[in-house]
Amino acid sequence: MPGVTYFKPRAVPMSVLEEVTLSVEELEALRLAHKEGLYQQAAAERMGVSRATFGRVLDAAHCKVTKALVDGCALRIEGGSYSMLGPERCEHCPAKATAVDGQPSPCEECPVQTALH
Repeated sequence: MPGVTYFKPRAVPMSVLEEVTLSVEELEALRLAHKEGLYQQAAAERMGVSRATFGRVLDAAHCKVTKALVDGCALRIEGGSYSMLGPERCEHCPAKATAVDGQPSPCEECPVQTALH
């Protein structure tokens, strides 16, 4: 989950701001694509969605962030349709993993690990 969930233009009262809501999965798509530098297929696999779905989520996120920046809107991050995986999960897929020294590790059935071998 993001540590900061609200951004607004400086010195503009909240009462006059239009608000744009960015979903948590849209933020995650932006993070995977632009902060981690993943291509859409790899990012889609990390999110557990198809490449086409990832592309639509990323495009929606770009449109919302652009509107907030260009039009001076407040940006709220909340909601969406997502699930969070705990540390007992595989770092590459939704399957459970075994922990090594308390660190998550890929599971034996992981499609990412199978492709690497």
